[in-house]
Amino acid sequence: MKKYLPAILIGAYAFFITISIIAGYQPGKDVGNNFLEYSISMIKILPCAFILIGLFEVWIKREVIEKHLGKDSRFMGYLWAMLLGSVTIGPMIVSLPIAQSLFKKGASMRVIFAYLGASTVCRIPMTIFEASCIGVKFTIVRYVVSIPLILIFAVFYGRHLDKKHYALAGE
Repeated sequence: MKKYLPAILIGAYAFFITISIIAGYQPGKDVGNNFLEYSISMIKILPCAFILIGLFEVWIKREVIEKHLGKDSRFMGYLWAMLLGSVTIGPMIVSLPIAQSLFKKGASMRVIFAYLGASTVCRIPMTIFEASCIGVKFTIVRYVVSIPLILIFAVFYGRHLDKKHYALAGE
């Protein structure tokens, strides 16, 4: 049963959307439209993102990552991770393969967590949009609160996984 659960869930979702369209149930139609729009945007973004990640894998040497983002990188590793996270474009699904690539090339878990936090909270386009809509004061307060929390949790989780000698499956 556990083996078939994903197929059952996908089938139930498709059945719900189909019945919603037939019956004219607007919330179900909206869910289907949102799924379709999100899927189309993913199809547009992901190929480019994966090409760039592939180029990153080939062009950036392991020694460079170990030096700047490895276990001995200290504060500068976090700074580089925050900068890389702030310029990452696309949804979170783009950040995860980059994080895996960083891990394979020798970046420390703490720095990877800082990157993931920054890629979700500190993106430049999001910051500009937020400052223009909600205000610069709000954006500054959010950064003052968010960045220390990202760094605290990155250090905490990184140390925890280092103690457990964490490795990716298949490594």
